[in-house]
Amino acid sequence: MSRIEDDTASLPPVAGPGGAGREVTSPAPVTVPGRTDRQALLQLLAVSGLVVLVAVASGHLNLLVVIVAIIVMVMVHELGHFLTAKWGGMKVTEYFLGFGPRLWSIRRGETEYGVKGIPLGGYVRIIGMSNLEEVDPADEPRTYRQQPFHNRLAVAVAGSFMHFVMAFLLLWTVAVFAGIPQVDKVSIDSLSALQGGADPARSAGLRPGDVFVTVDGTRIRGLDQLTATIGKSPGKPVTIEVLRDHRDVTVTVTPEPAPSQSDPKVTTGRIGIMVANPRATMSPLAAVPGAAGTGPLGLTHATWAVLQGVGHTFSPSGVDRLYHDVTNAQDASRAARTGDRPASIVGAVNIGTQAAQQGWASLLLFLVTLNIVFGLLNMFPMLPLDGGHVVIAVYERIRSRRGRMYHADVAKMTPVVYLFILLLVTLVVSTLFLDSTHPVQLPK
Repeated sequence: MSRIEDDTASLPPVAGPGGAGREVTSPAPVTVPGRTDRQALLQLLAVSGLVVLVAVASGHLNLLVVIVAIIVMVMVHELGHFLTAKWGGMKVTEYFLGFGPRLWSIRRGETEYGVKGIPLGGYVRIIGMSNLEEVDPADEPRTYRQQPFHNRLAVAVAGSFMHFVMAFLLLWTVAVFAGIPQVDKVSIDSLSALQGGADPARSAGLRPGDVFVTVDGTRIRGLDQLTATIGKSPGKPVTIEVLRDHRDVTVTVTPEPAPSQSDPKVTTGRIGIMVANPRATMSPLAAVPGAAGTGPLGLTHATWAVLQGVGHTFSPSGVDRLYHDVTNAQDASRAARTGDRPASIVGAVNIGTQAAQQGWASLLLFLVTLNIVFGLLNMFPMLPLDGGHVVIAVYERIRSRRGRMYHADVAKMTPVVYLFILLLVTLVVSTLFLDSTHPVQLPK
């Protein structure tokens, strides 16, 4: 989706974007007779405005918001590479949104900024990313490969670092303006009639927003405890104390008998409610450690959860499950219901659109997860990902001696890179197939 432009230019020809084994030169901007850069920009803005109007009129505004959010994430990733390269004195020749033919561009100094026709990502071009790229001898001192280790390392990790910065800012926004879920409390999200029309909760006077305090004298500290306490009294009145608008309210409810979901032979009690964890907002200052920490909305907690998920996806059991999902429609349907499978960019847009329909906080939390996934995957130690440049920079640092910088021969990595790209293509095709035939559905 995004790349440092010369990542793939440093490799022999492979199936995929970028050049190979030679300097990737920028084609001259395509100019339309009689059309100035100003006119091109106005036309681009007009088309963008038309897209927004069509999205609003067709009811697909949430879809457009998710797509734009992902594009912004990609361009901020590339901005990290761009800024650190400029800071390190490297020559940056292009910073573009999209791929393919130029729609509009402008040059400022030695860098060209612009938009291309296929908005499926973006890139920044830094000259001399490897030993295979030919550059003008006059520019050699400003190539990536000639910079000190700390400068090259900074450029390589900057993209992923920006994803974690974005994730932190999104978490901070949710903590301040929407609130952090209080996992030790349970509130009523909505009321719903049971099969047969019985509506015990509504009849007893319970309301959405009520926070459970006690049930028959037992203090409620979580969903499992609430379910167990109400479930053990089918057909028997129970006294429920809730917190409503900062005051205590006590009601009596008689749970309706119903088969247990875990064991249909067992009868349990239900009162017809959908529950959630109530949220508590934080002050802007208190939200800083809250958004970075190990709590429910902490970046550390979220990163660890995503890391476990990524590890599971690429584990032998995860690969086996993906194989069965692709080859077995029943397994694919199960995975779509549970969401227990990797997603392609199409699947990510679908999930993000559903999250947006549930509210802006749900959308921001989805984007947090997506940022962390992008940040972690980009650090995988293999070209053409950023982590591959980190490995090369570290290896060159180890092999270098005082007064002599060692340059790794990237061509020797070709067989391994080919295999890695093949695995990536297989994963992308598999997830695209699943997201097209069995799209993931978020719980309502």
